[in-house]
Amino acid sequence: MSEETVVTSAVLREWPLPEIGDNAGKQARGTVVVIGGAADTPGAVLLAGLAALRVGAGRLTVATVDVTAATLAVAIPEAAVSALPATGDGRLGGAAVAAARDLVDGADVVVLGPGMRGADEAKAFVSGLLPAIGDETTLVLDAMGLTCGAVTEAGDIGRLIATPNAKEARILLDEGADDERDVDAGTATRLAKSIGGVVALESHVAAPDGRCWVDGSGNSGLGTSGSGDVLAGAIGGLAARGATPDQAAVWGAHVHAEAGERLAARVGRLGYLARELLDELPRVLAELEA
Repeated sequence: MSEETVVTSAVLREWPLPEIGDNAGKQARGTVVVIGGAADTPGAVLLAGLAALRVGAGRLTVATVDVTAATLAVAIPEAAVSALPATGDGRLGGAAVAAARDLVDGADVVVLGPGMRGADEAKAFVSGLLPAIGDETTLVLDAMGLTCGAVTEAGDIGRLIATPNAKEARILLDEGADDERDVDAGTATRLAKSIGGVVALESHVAAPDGRCWVDGSGNSGLGTSGSGDVLAGAIGGLAARGATPDQAAVWGAHVHAEAGERLAARVGRLGYLARELLDELPRVLAELEA
């Protein structure tokens, strides 16, 4: 296995994000389409979408089940919100594919999966949508969008970034979802090679060519509901700005972890909320890019 690169602020400054000119418009900062949610999990796409904007993405479209779309449109006035037809129990399934295809056409980044429910419904939706995502589009797969089984059957997806938690990584590797062992660089590397994409797994980022990074930032407070949605959105937002998949994952994971460090110092190691991470993201980025 390749030696891990330890991620520090110095390492990131030597790997700067693509420069955005002072007078650049929103088109120069890229378009992100976040797709996911269900009737009982509308907040996931909200967190992911706002995280993408907070790290500098220029335009945001959120696509979610029709039963929550109007409420989300009010909650995220910065975004275009599209309503997708839901199943009878408020999930995205095969019937929503046709409406979603036009949304991903020409997008710089698609973040797919936050808040989706039901493995069978998700697989029908993701399997149907993947062929419509162009080779130049970066795809961030999260949560049920990643674990429903569509990615393992899709073959080469192209610019893929996966953001699993430990349980999801073990499901994808068929290593037992209830395994209590900590995930490590080897887990991330095996998964990256298996899916042919970059993997951001807890403190590790791995590329399918064997390169890997480890980040010592962060704390247990990040293990809270919605935190993974913020991470997926932040990675997607950085990719929209022009970062390569590996760079977006490494930078996004570090900025997310550092945001948690700041909240731990101010609020407490446990008890801060995922939505509070959003306000910290641009501050951390500003300091790293200074």
